[in-house]
Amino acid sequence: MTVFRDALGVPHVRAADPLAVAREQGLVTARDRAWQIEVDRWRAEGRLAERIGADGLEWDRFARRARLADTAQRAHAALADEDRAFVDAYVEGVNAGLDPDDPWPTWVPLGIMLVNHALFSMFPRLLWNEHVRLTLGDDAIDLFDSAEPESSGSNAWALHGSRTASGKPLLAGDPHRMIELPGVYQQVRLACPEFDVLGLAFPGVPGVQHFGHTGTAAWGITNAIAHHVEVFRERLSDDGLSALGPDGWAPVSRTVETIRVRDGADVEVDVVETDRGPMVLDGLSVRFPARVASDVGFSCLLPLLRARTAGDVVEALRGWVDPVNRVLTADADGTVLSLDAGLVVTRAAADRRVPHDAWSDAARPAPWHVLAEATPVTESAVDANEKPAAATRDLGRAYVAPHRARRIRQLLDGGGPFAPADMAVIHGDTLQGSADELLRWVRQAVGLSPAAAALRDRLLAWDRHMDAESTDAGAFAAWRTEVALLLTAHPALAPLHAPHGRGVLLDPWLGVGPRVADSLARLLGAASLGIDGDAVAREALERAALERPSARWGHRHRLQPVPTLLGFPGPVVEPIPLSGDTDCVRCTASVPGVSDVSWRGSVARWVWDLDDRDRSRWGVPFGASGDPASPHATDQLTTWAAARTVQVVTDWALLREERA
Repeated sequence: MTVFRDALGVPHVRAADPLAVAREQGLVTARDRAWQIEVDRWRAEGRLAERIGADGLEWDRFARRARLADTAQRAHAALADEDRAFVDAYVEGVNAGLDPDDPWPTWVPLGIMLVNHALFSMFPRLLWNEHVRLTLGDDAIDLFDSAEPESSGSNAWALHGSRTASGKPLLAGDPHRMIELPGVYQQVRLACPEFDVLGLAFPGVPGVQHFGHTGTAAWGITNAIAHHVEVFRERLSDDGLSALGPDGWAPVSRTVETIRVRDGADVEVDVVETDRGPMVLDGLSVRFPARVASDVGFSCLLPLLRARTAGDVVEALRGWVDPVNRVLTADADGTVLSLDAGLVVTRAAADRRVPHDAWSDAARPAPWHVLAEATPVTESAVDANEKPAAATRDLGRAYVAPHRARRIRQLLDGGGPFAPADMAVIHGDTLQGSADELLRWVRQAVGLSPAAAALRDRLLAWDRHMDAESTDAGAFAAWRTEVALLLTAHPALAPLHAPHGRGVLLDPWLGVGPRVADSLARLLGAASLGIDGDAVAREALERAALERPSARWGHRHRLQPVPTLLGFPGPVVEPIPLSGDTDCVRCTASVPGVSDVSWRGSVARWVWDLDDRDRSRWGVPFGASGDPASPHATDQLTTWAAARTVQVVTDWALLREERA
């Protein structure tokens, strides 16, 4: 194997042809991220409990019932010969670096892609909406109608050459996910005579999927928050062999699979699939686009690596499947394009609200939605998971509030011409976009104690920036926490606390606390439910005034990464103070009322310069290596915590060659 490393240990793979590149990418990933990709492999196979014991059982039940492995095998078999050979070469490389007695099947990279997105959809959201409907009533759903607290968001922006110092386009952004350790993205460069691409890859998946620069073309994505996964209430016959559909009873596919449990007894699981899709939970089936199409989107991988223009990127992404993404792409000729990519069914907005009855007409397969053509960008474009302005791009329902998008536009409109290094100001912005929606309840608070009145005045004078050193931001967080606790315990929301019955795997998505924390402003205004927002805000001020009003935001808002597996060895990371917050461009999310520590946020930052790729910049939270003993396990943490990036290095003469 021939791999080059830069000063941060990032692998730069150079080989004779695409298949050799894939093999070497697989091998270097096995060496850098062995534990991480093995865990994802076990998840894809539904064999986690076999390796780690009963703690993996809930995931395995879900993976088996969702048919993740079977879907990956079908999609692998359906690949064109060249695409399959590329994936197989990657697996060959992985197997050369891992345990030779337990080699990967060739479909595993597709399974890992499914694992990364299985709960990264509207599926948990629809279950929550159903829980709200059953406990509080249909009208209450809108009080919680925003994107998943547990899922991802992203920022991305594009600048036409007319807005940049070089006269050529700039792209930049940062994806938001759980801050996993090791990181969810792997910095990598892949080069052969056909292409030379650097970007961010999912460990265990070949190529560069979401964020890449080919030298003359570049792209980056955000989540479109589309309603691309559908859920159905199923009714099975008494013998469990048939399900009621819109045309009457029809047979189901039913098997029994055995889950082996380390240090425990085997567990059998019924795997049932109706005409709608796999029954991932008792009484509920899910229609996953990847399963319907037998396609995980891997036909995009080689075309993306070979893209030379923004138009090439658009054509490559016509094969994208899941999830639906918004894409910004640009090229060295100056073209900048904005588009959506992925498979999403055609549904009216009213039909994106709750699960459908499997026996209703709504359960009939809907046609794939024809996505709008790519739109030229002539000045700037911003995507931050908000509801799109164009009706033709409105593919979902539970969009993120527009605070991040609005702030990025404000910063872009107020500056320029921009250079790559200028993007740090945007990446690092800490304005709390949702603060005013909450503080209006503080403004009208009366009848307060002197301490609470002083806190009210202090919050109203605060500059709305969530800086780690700010005691005013800390005071706001203390008051917000009390609001969240009072609302969570409010008698009007008591029915929500009824057991959801969906299993512990879905607790993070169906827990009342996180949902309340994400909906504070709307719940304060929910007089129809019997909530007195003024009284809640007033009581929260009194409670918060009794705390430490001088505590800095960073005292309570610290990094808490999510390890690959809880309780298993990994790099040790100090709980460093963080600036930013959930609704800041500098996303370091937490759950007020549950904990102010941050476990979700920017899992990479990237800046692509289309004038000179060597002026591009990037960074990840921890480092290039997943090995706790490596000097590159956490050597990027300080830079990431400061919301900075480093310049990429592509000159082979400046890289260190390693051979094995």
